[in-house]
Amino acid sequence: MPDLPHFPQESAMKRIFITALAIPLALAGTAALAHVKLTPAQAPAGSAIRAVLAVPHGCEGAATTSLSVTLPDGFYLAKPMPKPGWTLTTQDGDYPAPYDDHGTMRAQGVRRIAWTGELPDAWYDEFVFTGTLGGDLAPGATLYFPVEQTCGARVEHWTGVPAAEGAAVDDPAPALTVQPADEHAHHH
Repeated sequence: MPDLPHFPQESAMKRIFITALAIPLALAGTAALAHVKLTPAQAPAGSAIRAVLAVPHGCEGAATTSLSVTLPDGFYLAKPMPKPGWTLTTQDGDYPAPYDDHGTMRAQGVRRIAWTGELPDAWYDEFVFTGTLGGDLAPGATLYFPVEQTCGARVEHWTGVPAAEGAAVDDPAPALTVQPADEHAHHH
């Protein structure tokens, strides 16, 4: 294969340019992944969902030893998924108003879920639960799922709620935006 012409100045300039582009992208990616996130980010009122809390890291280098989520009003019939190697606990409580579960009125249910185990800081994991969004939730409403991430003696509170639409918070609570109810969906 013939030797291709080599332009050292050009390749050095390209490296500098690419590096200059990559630094803000890497920092933006780090900031975007810094907090616990909930998927799905949106779902129709009245729908049953599989909610996933993504935990991208521990607390300033320390391993995550527990994760707990407080379920918001308007989220019913929660069932957490056990994780191998983790202890799962739930706290029941009263709903603000009874929920009609296929003709059975439910006045209480799971209001808080906690998993206790160990997730090294360098590893990523997901914590899963299911539940149903109330059919009377207003489209466009945001449900917040406050999370406490414990790393030994340190606790990160992912509980911040913006004071106004679009306002930033340093410790954002995982959130879900309610969409209009899907009239054709089967509700659980």
